[in-house]
Amino acid sequence: MSNMQERRGQVIQGVTGDWEVVVGLEVHAQVASNAKLFSGAPTTFGAGPNENVSLVDAAMPGMLPVINQFCVEQAIRTGLGINAKINLKSVFDRKNYFYPDLPAGYQISQYKDPIVGEGVVTVDLADGQSVDIGIERLHLEQDAGKSTHEGDHSLVDLNRAGVALMEIVSKPDIRSSEEAAAYLQKLRAILRYLGTCDGNMEEGSLRADVNVSVRKSGDPFGTRCEIKNVNSIRFVAAAIDYEARRQVDLIEDGGEVDQETRLFDPNTGKTRTMRSKEDAHDYRYFPDPDLLPLEFDQSVVDEIARNLPELPDQKKARFIEELGLSAYDAGVLVSEKETADFFEEAAAGRDPKIVANWTTGELFAALNKSGQSLSDCNVSAKQLGALIDLIADDTISGRIAKDVFEIMFEKGGNPAEIVEERGLKQVTDTSEIEAIVDQVIANNPDKAAEVKTKPKAIGWFVGQVMQASGGKANPKAVNEILKRKLES
Repeated sequence: MSNMQERRGQVIQGVTGDWEVVVGLEVHAQVASNAKLFSGAPTTFGAGPNENVSLVDAAMPGMLPVINQFCVEQAIRTGLGINAKINLKSVFDRKNYFYPDLPAGYQISQYKDPIVGEGVVTVDLADGQSVDIGIERLHLEQDAGKSTHEGDHSLVDLNRAGVALMEIVSKPDIRSSEEAAAYLQKLRAILRYLGTCDGNMEEGSLRADVNVSVRKSGDPFGTRCEIKNVNSIRFVAAAIDYEARRQVDLIEDGGEVDQETRLFDPNTGKTRTMRSKEDAHDYRYFPDPDLLPLEFDQSVVDEIARNLPELPDQKKARFIEELGLSAYDAGVLVSEKETADFFEEAAAGRDPKIVANWTTGELFAALNKSGQSLSDCNVSAKQLGALIDLIADDTISGRIAKDVFEIMFEKGGNPAEIVEERGLKQVTDTSEIEAIVDQVIANNPDKAAEVKTKPKAIGWFVGQVMQASGGKANPKAVNEILKRKLES
């Protein structure tokens, strides 16, 4: 399933030689559902403290959990999206531990019999290489609440208690911080395409526990440390880099890596000890007596499979094969569902390569510079398409189009109306262009003579004519007139 052993991953140079980084990720993805996993309480983000809490979530005596069928379907849908085995029978267990934000004293999770088994996610790296990251399992579980510590007292908010989570556990196949970041980006994209998780890490609906160890090439796996609740792809990569270096330095200084849970501090870029790592037996797992085994027919899986949307890998292949895009451009465009949808709407009935260039070029550059997201942008797919149409029918030049795009991005508006209001239409009258050409040649006789021995020098004249016309002259007409006059 995985080709991880066929390549060399991230290597840390130590005093005693090179060390290999080994990483596994446990990603907690909040199920996109209006209700919690075992109660009808809402899951809306940003509600006041303890507003989204039912008697079940608060673990009041006599309250029994009832499974949310939609959350089960979302887990199946996700399993199919990561090419995993769907288990028709799974069991909910009690994971016992005590903390103020876990009022029942246990978390309902799945242990030995998860709803989703082994799968695989194919990840594209920056160097063009593709690698397969194995998935160990996906299981459903309920989230805990949140504790806030202020001075000498603590506050508990149970809004998240009982919210449905999918814990997606990778195999220890990841060999670098770059691969970890790419895997997390790809997994988030799949979840968003499927509609099973919104992937908003800043809101806590997607977060990762990062397991890191180091070893000499060919040796057995080393002792791992788990870095809990990292809520940024950039922080995941930084945590891996720091933790791997820490472990190498510790071993080479004669110490041993303790299996423990650590936290990543984004302010210092370092990890620190949180607690010694628990093993499964510490949680005293046993089947939840209030919940029957979860069973469903293969027909349920087949029906969900029939209604799956086109996923990133499928869309990328189609963009390459049917639209003629490069593998790089296609990969960039499908990396987020919102971007892919924008591109397809803008490209409808137009040259897809030109639309791809405008999307990944001018649009992405403007978004990065402004810090805006595509959904907040003033330029819609329809408007970008209309702007490209104005270039195609020679209403404006490509240079003027960039100026119009800047106006659209800043203030919005219809591109045709902006061109009309500001008098930006392209000059196609050859007599007007010829007059400008004659003036430029007359002002630069030495340069004109140079063109006869250096034909490429004509490019300088093109620039001068375009500048003199305020960018409005038709570039094709400018080139034709200059060639006729300078080469005769």
